[in-house]
Amino acid sequence: MKEPRSRWTPPLRVRRAPRWNRQAATWREARPAVIAEALKRAGARPSGNWYVVGASRVIGARDRPCGRTVAGVEIVLWRAEDGTLRAGPGECPHLGAPLRDSRVVCGTLLCHWHGLALEGGPFAGWEPYPVHDDGVLVWVRLDAVGGEPPLGRPVVPARPAPGGAVDAVYTAVGRCEPEDVVANRLDPWHGSWFHPYAFVGLKVAGTPEDGGEDAFAVDVSFKVAGRLVVPVRAVFTAPEPRTVVMHITDGEGVGSVVETHATPLTAPGTTHPRTAVVEAVVAASDRRGFALARAVAPVLRPLMRRTAGRLWRDDLVYAERRWSLRSTGRFPG
Repeated sequence: MKEPRSRWTPPLRVRRAPRWNRQAATWREARPAVIAEALKRAGARPSGNWYVVGASRVIGARDRPCGRTVAGVEIVLWRAEDGTLRAGPGECPHLGAPLRDSRVVCGTLLCHWHGLALEGGPFAGWEPYPVHDDGVLVWVRLDAVGGEPPLGRPVVPARPAPGGAVDAVYTAVGRCEPEDVVANRLDPWHGSWFHPYAFVGLKVAGTPEDGGEDAFAVDVSFKVAGRLVVPVRAVFTAPEPRTVVMHITDGEGVGSVVETHATPLTAPGTTHPRTAVVEAVVAASDRRGFALARAVAPVLRPLMRRTAGRLWRDDLVYAERRWSLRSTGRFPG
């Protein structure tokens, strides 16, 4: 006998949001000590000295190399003829030319000052950096910067299967340190107050203090249009010091992931730190119509990036304010 087909349920709900000033205050629940302890535990986890530098589909996608700066270290990245990523110091070992402005010819990086040719291995004083392409993001390992025991691979969060998902990567830069970005994500209580255009009825259903997983569980409705919302449960975890991951565990899009990676751009201890937020949204759904979404992924990606960008315009203000207060000894948390 055939299994009965599960009843189709619409993903959208109709919900009347309270006026912004009449929603329940969350400041008592958002205890600074809970956020600080979660941040401390995240900072103690190993990263293996791996740093996210950008989206896989952007890094080295053409005959030009990509230049990035991580913790004050200049990096150049490009792809060999078979698509394999190469990475190493961004300064030519001959006379210091910026290799990001050079050319890639048949998978070889040719310095545009004197023609020194780099194929990705050690040569003429140039030493490569370990690099990892996980299919969504590119990571570079900088052992001299991280100072930890190195890991062979970065700590990549669990994601939906690539063939059944749509991914988009958004990048922004703020005047803060990575911990300020991570702290923002470990404070889910600010959602409905700080982002009323995006969230309705946010309630933190579980915290690390509850004795279970070291995670924050959040019940929230994402606004779509007018009173139409999509209710979900989202669980936030920090698998390594510079990453916070949100997994959708119930509701529409179960299995979908939002990864927030904080990459320092300036050297440690600088008086004017800058940090890149690299956010990967990997959306999945078991609904039949999602196959169409995958088919039009190139159209969806700009919309996904725009949504992330609107939230991060606010959240970088939060992170920058936190750093400003910390750097002057005024942070109350």
